[in-house]
Amino acid sequence: MKDVAAEAGVSAMTVSRVVNGDASVAPRTAALVAAAVRRLGYQRDDVARQLRRADQPSQTIGLMVDNVSDPFMAAVASAAEDVARQRGSTLLIGSSHDDLRREREVIAAFTARRVDGLILTPVAGSHRFLRSAQAQGTKIVCVDRAAPGLESDAVVVDNFGAVKEAVRHLIAHGHRRIGYLGDKQDIWTVGERCRGYLAALEAAGIDADPGLIRHGLRSGPDAARAVTEILSSPEPPTAVLASNDIVAFGALAVLPSGIAFLSFDDFTLAARMTPPVTVIAQDPAALATTAAHLLFARIHGDTSPPRTVVLPTRLIPRGSGEIPGPHR
Repeated sequence: MKDVAAEAGVSAMTVSRVVNGDASVAPRTAALVAAAVRRLGYQRDDVARQLRRADQPSQTIGLMVDNVSDPFMAAVASAAEDVARQRGSTLLIGSSHDDLRREREVIAAFTARRVDGLILTPVAGSHRFLRSAQAQGTKIVCVDRAAPGLESDAVVVDNFGAVKEAVRHLIAHGHRRIGYLGDKQDIWTVGERCRGYLAALEAAGIDADPGLIRHGLRSGPDAARAVTEILSSPEPPTAVLASNDIVAFGALAVLPSGIAFLSFDDFTLAARMTPPVTVIAQDPAALATTAAHLLFARIHGDTSPPRTVVLPTRLIPRGSGEIPGPHR
């Protein structure tokens, strides 16, 4: 900053006012400082600035998702970044890859940088370790999943109710042998979806067949193998439900015609496939936007009790879910 001041022929205080956006600096003086900054390649050191002003917000927030390359999580990240930018903050993004140890490491890196808050898609397991960060003033909002053991705001959808409604839809079309393809069951959203599947079968007086249920499917190839297995059973399913879009992609690659299919999460080209894919649609941008606004409210002084916001889903009937079962 002293070098910039000498180059521009002004005081270091004037340089500080310019780089911090002080509108009271005369336009000609600000232009001289800006030109000197460009010539010297000066860049403000926000870490050092924060050390000198420890009582001030860092104007950064952290976002931890499962995998930022997942289309759903990428949409969450994009929407959260938009809100952060509108609020004058920088967004730091990390992926846990459903690994609690990695999640802790990345969150530790965020808190070491004194982020004002965290938007978290929590990994399965206890998050009591975050209580110390909360005690030191870091605000936390969970998105897409709840975090057992942590008192924080959460923005989710009614996974249980949405899947229960979807399975009732398949049953109404005559299906009683309905396969379920799930991600890891200890993930909160996936557990809720499986509960909805089982509850719908029970309400219809249908016994759940363990041979038609697969858990722990983390990729398209996993899902494809699971579909092949359940279709080769003595009494194969007439309909299949996928717990997320990644599982759906793998299942659709090997699913023969004549099997009804329904996916949690809409996806690109779902409406253009043959037949079009029936989906439970949720809005990742709305989830992230709501979570980000909640977080900034907390950062700026909201001390009301933690709350859970439940956003709606939509069952979008298309051809794949309307294939009649044999007992209709």
